[in-house]
Amino acid sequence: MTVVPYKDKDAGKREQIAEMFDNVSPKYDFLNHLLSAGIDIYWRKRAIKLLKKEKPQTILDIATGTGDFAIEALALNPKKIIGIDISEGMLAVGREKIKKIGMENVIDLRTGDSANLPLESNSFDAVIASFGVRNFENLLNGLTDMFRVMKPGGTCIVLEFSKPKTFPFKQLYNFYFRYILPIVGRMVSKDTAAYTYLPESVQAFPDGNDFLKIYEQAGFKDTKCIPLTFGICSIYVGKK
Repeated sequence: MTVVPYKDKDAGKREQIAEMFDNVSPKYDFLNHLLSAGIDIYWRKRAIKLLKKEKPQTILDIATGTGDFAIEALALNPKKIIGIDISEGMLAVGREKIKKIGMENVIDLRTGDSANLPLESNSFDAVIASFGVRNFENLLNGLTDMFRVMKPGGTCIVLEFSKPKTFPFKQLYNFYFRYILPIVGRMVSKDTAAYTYLPESVQAFPDGNDFLKIYEQAGFKDTKCIPLTFGICSIYVGKK
């Protein structure tokens, strides 16, 4: 069963995700840092460090949102970073952030469908995605297109929520995710569905080894999963 934000609407998942992120975009960054107690910043830094030795010059950030992962990737000193997202609301916030740090010449944020990328095959040294692949209408199709646009020898880094497995962290996490997070998210964002969709989408997402199987189906090799913070989040690495 496909998990969607607005269960009373007939629109497909892609359209609903775009609408949801347009709705929450003004408060998205604030809520991200608040609801994760700022640990999402550490997760992104940890993921980007995995690419340091490879020194990628061209990077594609999938489902870039407000551009946080793209901005973090500036630490790698690339020549060009392209960020793709379906939400114009999120991209508008991201462009303002990039303008403030004077990096418009390096980071280019574009509207586009992450599962049908308007980009040439074999054109990026690295492809990255943080908290976005969970929202794909078809996960395998999206990952396959990410594989297509990456150069042979390139590395793909996916940062995504996962489900803790150990007691008592699993129980505490589930309580927070199901009961506290949706209430706070709803109060701040004013979107009644977005922060109910978040825990539902995480529960439905094939994490850990299940994700690696789909990653490999899409073509990636030398794959590995690196759990972070008791398994709340995981980094998935894949090569072409």
